[in-house]
Amino acid sequence: MKKTIFSFLVAGLLFIGFGAQAQKTVEVGGAPMYPTKDIVSNAVNSKDHTTLVAAVKAAGLVETLQSAGPFTVFAPTNSAFEALPAGTVETLLKPENKGLLTQILTYHVVAGKLNAKDIQALVKKGEGYAELATVSGGKLWVMQDGKNLVLKDENGNMSKITIADVNQSNGVIHVVDAVVTPKN
Repeated sequence: MKKTIFSFLVAGLLFIGFGAQAQKTVEVGGAPMYPTKDIVSNAVNSKDHTTLVAAVKAAGLVETLQSAGPFTVFAPTNSAFEALPAGTVETLLKPENKGLLTQILTYHVVAGKLNAKDIQALVKKGEGYAELATVSGGKLWVMQDGKNLVLKDENGNMSKITIADVNQSNGVIHVVDAVVTPKN
């Protein structure tokens, strides 16, 4: 009897261990990103994404990004926002620019959950690049550059995925090093 209980416990621990491996907790911006939490609940803890979180709040997208999704979010870091022309972020955060801010933020979101392997498979199938439809209605292209996945926006700007596969309960985040923008 004791041996049977012990065997069940070991089997249960192995099952839990393998399940956790598939959905591991990744650290972003000095904070753990738990796969059991939604996109916003995790992002608010990243010190590297305070500008993105402020923008999401200003655009009124918190509820959307906390919904079931699933979503693939290409999340620019604070330094990505800082690389924009001076005054851009401040201007976008003004209430009168909410529409434009929403368009830019939703341009960083793709419906569905695409992990890095999924994206790489799309790139391979597309013979070097994949076209993704964004929630804003625009298009992003993804290419493989050595070991890196790189986004290209409708204006020809490039952004590299620096941290891939940050799993969330309602999708996945890929941290990117530049803000991408829809066609002007």
